Amino acid sequence: MNARLPETSTIPQRIAALRAAMASAHVDAALVPSADPHLSEYLPGRWQGREWLSGFTGSVGTLVVTQDFAGVWVDSRYWVQAEQQLAGTGIALMKMMGGQQTAPHVDWLAQNVRAGGTVAVDGAVLGV
Repeated sequence: MNARLPETSTIPQRIAALRAAMASAHVDAALVPSADPHLSEYLPGRWQGREWLSGFTGSVGTLVVTQDFAGVWVDSRYWVQAEQQLAGTGIALMKMMGGQQTAPHVDWLAQNVRAGGTVAVDGAVLGV
C-alpha cells in the first residue's frame, strides 16, 4: 500500500513515517477516515489507509495523528476489537459515546490543533 515502507513494517514505523512526512510538509494533524471516493460501505484495498496505518480492521473508524498523539475514534460496536488491535501500537482508542451530535474527532482537532494550524485529509474521501 505504500511504496516507501515494506508491507512488513510495524504500525509504529508507519506512524513515525507519517509524522516525518507531516513535519516536512508543515502539517499539524492528519485525518484518515474510513472511506473511498464513493463513500462505499466496504472499501477496496487501495482505500484502506486507516487500517494500514493503525492496524484496526473494523469497517468504521477515524484515525487522527499529530506529532505527539495518535488515536482511532470508534463507536461501541468496535471497542473490544479496537482495544485488542491497537494494543502496543502507541495509538489510543477514542471511544465514541452514543448520542454525540458532532464528530468527536473534529471537536478534538478544534481543541488540540493550534489556531491557524494545518490539518491534512484526502479530500476525495472526506464526506461532509
